[in-house]
Amino acid sequence: MKELNSEELFNIIGTNVKYYRKLYNLNRGKMTQENLAELVDVSTALIGNLESEKISQGISVVTLWKISQALEVPIENLFDKTRQNRKTS
Repeated sequence: MKELNSEELFNIIGTNVKYYRKLYNLNRGKMTQENLAELVDVSTALIGNLESEKISQGISVVTLWKISQALEVPIENLFDKTRQNRKTS
């Protein structure tokens, strides 16, 4: 198993947050970065930075858990490497 550095891990998490937020939009209703930030009680900038491929944004486990709850996905899905190279619009 290849060890990930923190930047790669944050990229995987951010890609998955973006993917599941957009999937939420398709299946359950509108979930903007701002909506997600309000539900999780963080800044919209944090969500934007997390989803950005250009910024390596760290995140606490508690915040990550809150995001998984808001998006209604198991927290382990946010660590799934299979979407790392896929683009979301």
